[in-house]
Amino acid sequence: MADDAGDSKDTRFVGPIPDLYQRLLVPMIFRAAADSLAQVVAGLSPHDVLETAAGTGALTRALVKACPDAAVTATDLNQPMLDAAATHTADGATVTFQQADALDLPFGDQTFDVVACQFGVMFFPDRVHGYREAGRVLRPDGSFVFNTWDRIENNEVTHVIQSALVAAAPDEPLLFMSRTPHGYFSPEQIRADLEAAGMPGASITAIDGTSRTSASEAATAFCQGTPLRVAIESHTTLSVAEATAIAEDALLQHFGAGPIDAPIRSFEVVARPTAPQLTDGER
Repeated sequence: MADDAGDSKDTRFVGPIPDLYQRLLVPMIFRAAADSLAQVVAGLSPHDVLETAAGTGALTRALVKACPDAAVTATDLNQPMLDAAATHTADGATVTFQQADALDLPFGDQTFDVVACQFGVMFFPDRVHGYREAGRVLRPDGSFVFNTWDRIENNEVTHVIQSALVAAAPDEPLLFMSRTPHGYFSPEQIRADLEAAGMPGASITAIDGTSRTSASEAATAFCQGTPLRVAIESHTTLSVAEATAIAEDALLQHFGAGPIDAPIRSFEVVARPTAPQLTDGER
């Protein structure tokens, strides 16, 4: 059979996924990256920040701390993720939560100083269009700030899990992790997409970090707290429980029974749109 070819399943963060994502994945791989990206945003001294693909709010909360004087509008395609984000954001924070598609933003032109997106652009079905939308809502001299994971081989826990699942069911390989979260890692491609969207000359910085977890938590997090769960649920031979057990056993074999400290690698990107070209009638 063919692999779990990507479709709308890759963007479905529903059911029990938001809770597991927030409880296990955020401290494992997202919190430190959010703090780092928020510091990049803070260095731009924004007044109005739009966050796209906010998920359960790891970056939202980091932005509130790093940019206390900025108004943050946090959006996501999946309302259940936003509901979780609102639950975990401190009362009194200047955050507006709004369901929105990053490729069809419900905001006027030149509304924000910064558009920020943590590990979301990999899920955009048309990245160039999504980047154009970010550029459209940015004020003159505004910045589009985002991060994306490096290739799966440079993110050890995820690589071990996917390799084990593929070995367990090679005729119907579960390739969600390498296809989507870890499928947009080429700086050359990122720059080309941004240039096509009117944002040439992007700054791209490699960020090395550490995933601190356990075999049980990591297996549960990835197999049950990401859209990989959706792919497993439609798999013809593996159940979610079986896939989780396979992943945990592989992690135990690879790392041993103690706590896991494994390398992770991502990229931070800062891009700025060029000045809009005026038509003859506008000059």
